[in-house]
Amino acid sequence: MHAFDVLGDPVRRRILELLAENERTSGAIVAVIQREFGITQAAVSQHLKVLRDSGFATVRPEGTRRIYAVDPEPMLEVDRWLNHFRRFWEPKLDALATEVARGRKKRREQEGG
Repeated sequence: MHAFDVLGDPVRRRILELLAENERTSGAIVAVIQREFGITQAAVSQHLKVLRDSGFATVRPEGTRRIYAVDPEPMLEVDRWLNHFRRFWEPKLDALATEVARGRKKRREQEGG
């Protein structure tokens, strides 16, 4: 499965967001996803399987629990692919940063500092 097929699903993106914060048990993932998306435990398990099979997530047993974590390598591949397109938004972000800095400087000057 192509990376963007995996990332195209909002449930899988949300699971990856959770895992980017820290490792989680499958039960903790299911609880959040069921609450936010209203899908069954079996459906969440299918999404976890897609993430594992595509390399976006790893799993390790810890006693009777399964602990999931992000595998950063596929994300690095996506990032490398996005490099082709950064030229469309990076100059705009640089210009925005310049304007923000100017605004801060102007406020400091107006406040007498």
